[in-house]
Amino acid sequence: MLTKEERKALKQRFWSEFDNYCEAVPELAGQKKKWILHDTKISHLDLKFDIRSNSIMVVLEINHKSELRRFQLFEVLEKYKSLLSQGCEGIFTWDFCYQNENSQEVCRIYVEKRGIDIHNIPEWPSIFQFLSENMLLLQNNFIEIQEFLKEELDLLYRER
Repeated sequence: MLTKEERKALKQRFWSEFDNYCEAVPELAGQKKKWILHDTKISHLDLKFDIRSNSIMVVLEINHKSELRRFQLFEVLEKYKSLLSQGCEGIFTWDFCYQNENSQEVCRIYVEKRGIDIHNIPEWPSIFQFLSENMLLLQNNFIEIQEFLKEELDLLYRER
C-alpha cells in the first residue's frame, strides 16, 4: 500500500513520462500545447483524461450545473455524432447522465479501458498509447466541429 506522498509522486512521474511519450508522437511532437482539455472555447465543455484505480478514460464532458443546459449541449453534440466519432466508429460511449468522481451529474462521451492499474509501471506504455491515440482522435474531431457547435449554441441560447 502506497502512502499519500508516494501516490502523489507516482502520479507526477506518470504525467511527466506521459508528456515525454507524447513528444515522440509525430502529430504532437514540438507542440507547446498538446491538448485542448479545458480550453475548448465552449463554456462547461471539457476534454479530459480520467484515471481511476482500475480504468482509464478519454472524455468529452459537459459539466454545466443546469440539467437543462447540459442536455441542450448534449443534444447539439448528438447532431454531430458521426463527425465527432469519425475514425473511431463504435468506441465512444454516449452517457447523458454520468456521475463523475465528485458525485456530480454530468454528460459524458468517453472511451474507457478497464483492468488497468497505473501503479503497475510496466503497463504505462500501453496506457500512454491508449490515452494519446484516443485523445488525439477526439480532439481533432472536436476541432472540426467546434465552430459549428459554438454557432448553434449561440443561436439556441439567444432564443431563450
